[in-house]
Formats: sequence, C-alpha cells, structure tokens
Amino acid sequence: MTVALPRQSAGPEAGSPGLSRPSEASGPSGAPGGLTLLVIEDDPAGSLAIPELLDASGGRVRVRTARNLTEAGRLLTDDVHCILLDLALSDGAAAGGAQEGGDELDILRRVLRLAPRHAVLALTAEDDAERAAEAVRVGAQDFLFRDELDGRVLSRAVRYAVERKRADLAQHQLTESRLRAQENARLERGLLPTPLLDGSELRFAARYRPGRSRALLGGDFYDTVRTADGTVHAMIGDVCGHGPDEAALGVELRIAWRALTFAGLCGDQLLGTLQRVLEHERSSDEIFATLCTVDIAPDGRRAGLCLAGHPAPLVAGGGRGPRLLPYHEEGGGPALGVLPKARWPRTQVELGGSWSLMMYTDGLIEGRIGQGEQRLGQDGMLGIVGNRMAAGLRGEELLDAVLAEVRGLNGDELTDDVAVVLLDRG
Repeated sequence: MTVALPRQSAGPEAGSPGLSRPSEASGPSGAPGGLTLLVIEDDPAGSLAIPELLDASGGRVRVRTARNLTEAGRLLTDDVHCILLDLALSDGAAAGGAQEGGDELDILRRVLRLAPRHAVLALTAEDDAERAAEAVRVGAQDFLFRDELDGRVLSRAVRYAVERKRADLAQHQLTESRLRAQENARLERGLLPTPLLDGSELRFAARYRPGRSRALLGGDFYDTVRTADGTVHAMIGDVCGHGPDEAALGVELRIAWRALTFAGLCGDQLLGTLQRVLEHERSSDEIFATLCTVDIAPDGRRAGLCLAGHPAPLVAGGGRGPRLLPYHEEGGGPALGVLPKARWPRTQVELGGSWSLMMYTDGLIEGRIGQGEQRLGQDGMLGIVGNRMAAGLRGEELLDAVLAEVRGLNGDELTDDVAVVLLDRG
C-alpha cells in the first residue's frame, strides 16, 4: 500500500499528528520502541510518496516530514532513528546560507553536521548514480533512487542504515577508548616515572589509584632521583582538579622538578622556580598545586623537608611507631600558585639508621570512615600504617594493605586520586 506523504507541523504541540513522543521510541541508541523516519524534501507538487513502512518486528515505522533544514532541526528529537534526505532539495529549502563553493552535496554535509549520531539515507534520481555514490563517501549510510521507492526497499534500507550507523558509532567509541588508553599510558609514564636510584641503598615502592569517577589520570605526580653527590631527592605533588589539563600540568611540574634537581636547586629556590613554571603553564589563575620534597643526605640519616601546602610525610623507625615528620615552626609554605612572592622554609630532620618514610597525597586521608561524615585524617592513617607494620608488612605489601583498608573503611573506591611513595633504609 502507498500513502501520500503527510505534512506535519514542526511546532511543539503534543497533539500534532504523527509526531511521536520521546517515550515511544528510544532514538538512535537502539533500545526497543520502534523506528522513526524523518524525511527532508520540498517537492512543491507533492509527487514524492512514502510507502507504508514496517520495522523488523512488523510494527509501523513512524514518518515525519520537513520542508527545509529549519523544520528538520525542530523535528529532530531523540526518538528519530533515520533521515531520508532528498539531494534535490532547493537552495531556499536548505536555508541558512548559500552553498559553500557550489558543492552539490553541501546540503548533505549540513544535515550530517546537524545530526551526527543519526543514520542518513540519500534520495536521488536514477540517472544521478555518480552523485549517489559520492553521497555515501561523504557520510550517508546508503542511497535510494526516487523511481524505485517502494515499501520493501525503503523499510529494508532504513533498518540497514540504522544498524550501520550503530556499528559506526560503536567502532568510533572503541577507537576513542583505545586512544584514551594510549593517552592514559603516556600520562602515566609522565606522572609516575621510574625512579633513578642507581647506587643508593634505599628501597623504593609506590602506588597510584585514580579516583573512581574519571577515565583519565588526575593531577597527582611523584618522582625520586639520586644526584651525583649521593643525595636522594623525593617529591610528591597534587595539581588541583581532575582531567587531562591537570594531568599534563602535573607532568610538566614533575619534569621541571627533576631537571632543576639535577641542576643543583633545592628548597625555596627550587619551589620558587616551580611556581613560575606553574604560573606560565596553568590554564586558569585558580589552578594551584601542593608539593612535598624530601632531600635525604648521602649517609641516609638526615633529610631536608619542604612543604608547599601539602600533608607532612610520616616516618617510622628507631624503635618508634609511625609519626609525622616535624616541619618548620612557621608551618611550611603555601601551595604553588597561591601567593606570588611566597617562601618555603626548609626543615632539617633526623631519620636515624633504620627507617621507613612514606609520602602521600591527600586522597589517602580524605576518605570517610563508615557511613558518616568523619574522615580518616592523618591520625587514622598513622594507626593503619602502624598496625600493618607491627604485623611485619613492608614495601609494596605494606602499601597494598594500607590502600585496601582505607578503601574498605570508605565503603567503596576513593573519589580522589591517591599517590603514595615509600622509601626504606635498613
């Protein structure tokens, strides 16, 4: 059976004939609910007739029609699955500007930009096969000849076009996922490098856990190197915010720290230079970074500590349980990027002959304890580390156990990124 193409209003009235409610169909995503076809054509004689269409389950395909791109934009709701575009659409019906460079497929390109997630069928005359094939190359899922339009052919073409588009979108998402994985790997190599500790007696372990809500690594970063004089320099930091921009800034700060450390800078001079790097590279004046640096003397018994708005590291050893390293009586300095002429005092600490030093980002101590609002905090972290060390755990086993208990107390994965660095001597 062939029916004349109905002329539907592009207005928003709920009672418009043939206009499907969003609940009746699922849109281009592919959930159950039947198919909806949007036809874009402006034949003034009304000679184009759309046959009755059936979907794969035998239900009727809903049909909407638009005379121009303005109407098409209004009718292109989420429940539309496929667009049938008449390539002979006039310049006036195209609306919105002259064709670019006289390109005869400009109208198709504009529809593809208007509906990037919808299947598109190109409709043309039988003697225009070359343009029909070019339409598929440009981005249409298929083409149909006007003179061969019947219910079986069109129903089948609509279903196939929808499935091709779904496959194309799935492939695009897979490609994006692979690219994100590659980007994550590159960021991870930049944020979490291999320590340069050749010739040192210190043992190194580290863990990084991204927050549960992000696909990309966040702004946490760390590094550890040994300079020619035998000093071991360790650093851990956290750029505020989460995402690729923050991660990239973290990479820049880590690389700058390593280069400046090998150049002989430390303490206030090093942090001041890092702040200038951050000020020039950050995307917003609101971005800042916290940092903790520890410079361990060649004999391993003493260290210099600088804090820039960062939690103090913990140390255990000498017959004592875990405790926070003391810091300068002024309380350290502010985070990088907060005050333009800040200073960062350097505190000398005694480590002793045998010790474990743990540096961490605030994601480790900001998790909740149970269902309430109480946070773990530094005291809770000291208790966990102390209990695990009393049980004989060291190195990577210690870090794994601590992270597992912190996540367990939180009741789920931690919402913030966590980076932890552990150095052991003796």
